[in-house]
Parts: sequence; C-alpha cells; structure tokens
Amino acid sequence: MVTIRPEQPSDTPAIERLLDTAFEPERHGRPSYRLREGVPRIDTLCFVAENDGRVIGVVRFWPIEVGGAPALLLGPIAVHPELARRGIGSRLVRKGLNAAKAAGWRVVVAVGVQAYLGRFGFVPAKPRGLRFPVPVDEARFLVLELVPGALSTAGGRIGPARPAAKAAVS
Repeated sequence: MVTIRPEQPSDTPAIERLLDTAFEPERHGRPSYRLREGVPRIDTLCFVAENDGRVIGVVRFWPIEVGGAPALLLGPIAVHPELARRGIGSRLVRKGLNAAKAAGWRVVVAVGVQAYLGRFGFVPAKPRGLRFPVPVDEARFLVLELVPGALSTAGGRIGPARPAAKAAVS
C-alpha cells in the first residue's frame, strides 16, 4: 500500500537515489536547479510516497520570488520508474499544492510538462508576464495561481527568494 507522508531528514539519501534514477545525475544542470542553489526547500510542503518502508516518490517546493513577490517553485516531482503511471505523482502534487494553499502561498511556478501539470491548473507562464532568469523551453515554463488574480500584483522576472522573503507568504 502506498502512503503519502511528510518528508523527513532521514529520507534524503533515498530521495537522492530516486532522483538520480528518475532524472539521471545530470539533473543538477537543469534550469530550475539554478533557483534552488543555496536555498532550503520548504519542509512543510515536501512529501514522499512510501511503499513497504521504501521511498518511491517525492514532491518538493522551494521559495522563489516573482517580480519581488514571494512564490513557490514546484519540483522535483519523481516516482520510481517501475511504479510510474499509477497516480502516485498526482497524489503527491495534489497533497503539496493543497498544503501550499492552506499555508497561504499564492503562486506556484514549475518547469515541466504542460500535459501533466495542466491537470492541476498550471498554464504557460510567459503569456502571464513571467520571465525565467535563464534560458528555458517556454512550453515547459508554467505557473499556477493558488489564489485567483494573484499574478495581477506579481509578475516579471523569477528569481531566488531573498532571506526575508522565504517566510513571507502574503
């Protein structure tokens, strides 16, 4: 039976192995990793899927800024390839997005597949006035307003969270 639970520090080695399996060690060169460098993830929004005591999936969120306003970066989302297409990733994403909304976050950015993330409400970010800080495939650059209209007051360039902004969610 697969259970979804909060990520614990002791899960880190298993998560790193899972991410290497799902995305290859070269994953660290991807554009979204640039926004994560030196910034701690938001532990209360990170979840793992577990089956028989084994971590088989993960979703993480990181603080960023969109035009100076606090926002979240979704990712990575990973499920062990042997267990793909069983809804585990969707359960993880829903759990994380629900927790983010409950915590007062307003905007979530992702670099991912529109066909997958669109089912959660993600739409292309560039037409919404957002710019990624490094070159990225525009079709994969997505955004979700957890609060309708949140982007009307936040737009522009995406960047890493400043220390004071990491805790702010208003």
